[in-house]
Amino acid sequence: MQATVTPKITKNEKSNHTITAAVINRTFMRKVIVSVNLTLDGYMAGANGELDWHFPFWTEEMEEFVFRQLQSVDTLLMGRRTYQRMAAHWLAARGDCFADMMNNFTKIVFSTSIKKAAWPHTRFIANNIAEEITRLKQQRGGDMVIYGSSSIVQAFRRMDLVDEYQVWLHPVLIGSGLPLFGHDSNMLSLRLLKTKLFYSGVMLLYYEPARDMKYC
Repeated sequence: MQATVTPKITKNEKSNHTITAAVINRTFMRKVIVSVNLTLDGYMAGANGELDWHFPFWTEEMEEFVFRQLQSVDTLLMGRRTYQRMAAHWLAARGDCFADMMNNFTKIVFSTSIKKAAWPHTRFIANNIAEEITRLKQQRGGDMVIYGSSSIVQAFRRMDLVDEYQVWLHPVLIGSGLPLFGHDSNMLSLRLLKTKLFYSGVMLLYYEPARDMKYC
């Protein structure tokens, strides 16, 4: 979910989020989830970060689904550029149910170049990323999600920190752009957990790393 489209949320849904947030402290390990929009030819954005291919497929059905999906999340993980874009959007949308939820999440930003938070509940991590994320996974709380931030996705993949990939596969080809996994030559096997098809033709694919898979 990279789009910054504000869903239409009912009062009941807002109330449900409050209830869910109150019981989100879980006893099992928190997950790191990568949630990404993807074209059929494997790009998460155009060459200059364009998402114009994505918006024609984004529907109210998907917006409402994302809102409910975020009930199990309490932390956003991102790099500097994604942080700056999202902070500007969601702070400007303050007062909306969805925006208030995003603004109240904990944000963890991986950057060595910015030190001052532009968004409430932000902390910065510049070093010892694997140790920090492993420690956070063992704490009580909701899951942690990465939106966009291809460099962070690739780094987390190399460090084996990702527990689930949620791939929003769009029925469109753009020919070139920013690939999800770059040019990493290391093999990564994934196990399909479930799927969901939306009326717009977008297919949401849930995968987990198949760490126990044996190769001949």
